[in-house]
Amino acid sequence: MERALAPLTRRWVRSVALAVLRHPSLWWTAVGQLVVLAVPGWWRRWPPLPLPDPEYLHFRLVTMYGDGDRSPEPADVISYLKWCKSVRGVAR
Repeated sequence: MERALAPLTRRWVRSVALAVLRHPSLWWTAVGQLVVLAVPGWWRRWPPLPLPDPEYLHFRLVTMYGDGDRSPEPADVISYLKWCKSVRGVAR
């Protein structure tokens, strides 16, 4: 059963995009995470957006907030991107 991406509303996308724009050092990390988390073959589905797998997103939201239908806080997305960037630096 596929879940909808209800937590990813236009308003939420806009607020997260603005938060990321305020952190130029995270721009490439954000693009990289979009690619890494996107459902394989996302360009073949309409609309062609690199969105995460709905089941994966639900799981991550439940483990973070205890609610799979809650939208992630923009500050939490920024923290996640900072963590991704730091882990990538350690891996090198």
